[in-house]
Amino acid sequence: MKHVDRLMEDAVANNVFPGGVLLVSLDRNIVFFEAYGDANLFSGRKMSKETVFDLASLTKPLATALAVMELIRQSRLTLKDHLGSILPLFKNTDKEKIRVENLLYHNSGLPDYRPYYELVKKIEPGQRKDALRECLIKEPLIHSPGHQVVYSDLGFMVLCWVIEELAGIRLDRFVTENIYHPLGLKTLFFLPVDKKPPVAEFAATERCPWRGILLEGVVHDDNAYSVGGIEGHAGLFGTAGGVFDLLSELMAVNRGSVSTGVFDIDLTQRFLHRNKHVGRALGFDTPSSKGSSCGRYFSKRTVGHLGFTGTSFWMDLDRAIVVILLTNRIHPSRDNNRIKAFRPKLHDAVMENFVVDRSPKC
Repeated sequence: MKHVDRLMEDAVANNVFPGGVLLVSLDRNIVFFEAYGDANLFSGRKMSKETVFDLASLTKPLATALAVMELIRQSRLTLKDHLGSILPLFKNTDKEKIRVENLLYHNSGLPDYRPYYELVKKIEPGQRKDALRECLIKEPLIHSPGHQVVYSDLGFMVLCWVIEELAGIRLDRFVTENIYHPLGLKTLFFLPVDKKPPVAEFAATERCPWRGILLEGVVHDDNAYSVGGIEGHAGLFGTAGGVFDLLSELMAVNRGSVSTGVFDIDLTQRFLHRNKHVGRALGFDTPSSKGSSCGRYFSKRTVGHLGFTGTSFWMDLDRAIVVILLTNRIHPSRDNNRIKAFRPKLHDAVMENFVVDRSPKC
């Protein structure tokens, strides 16, 4: 792993990101775990293995998708359920026939992103979530449901609404009470913006133009922040170790183990299975055929996800290899996109330690 270590050090030196934490596991055993660079450029505070990151869109697979899985396990939801049958406000709209699976596969027909926060931030805090959801109801579809894959934050905002409607409690409470706490995961959590963050070492993110502050222990995503920090597409914070513990459990269950009983084997296998017609798994990304951020050597039975703040994980289900890269690449500005070219190089360097046949797999 010397080459991997050198790549991470060079990335910090070349301003790919101020700092990062890299964790690699094989057969659920950690084989590489190191921290690099600065967690906060202005204070000079260094990264550590215990640094807590704004996981951004890793929220989608590691919180929202798992909450949907849990509701299905509890027989309160199915993948084929339509929005119109779950949320009455979607009846008689162009979205009433969207299925839960369409939202998870990103083929609901909803657009990728809208800056709802620009409107929502002007409203009283207690009314903001309703205002955002009114925007979701009114948002026109750009495709018919099920016909086109468009990676969508909006779809996971709708999933958050579905979860909270059926569970009767907020997304963060549901996923914590049903998944994180039973698994003993203490370093994966949401941070409501109206609550003082826990005592922890947070990786700083952006100096936010409209909030006028350097974000540290505060969700970066504008839409999530505007409604209190808890949303289906963003809001989860965690350490590399916390992400590993959760992925390790999913890996074990996918292979037939029921060590804790938190996850159902059949459901887990279904969620982690790549739908060849869609090119994605349920709530999880899969390697693209060309130019994937996971590089060239992960098997086709791989799932993962990227986060805007500079976070990612890739899990090779065939080889039982997990690579977790958490960085603060948007600190102090989101304009730094050098991580895009760095990620595949790093993943190739990691996989070259394990893969004998180095012909491209994706």
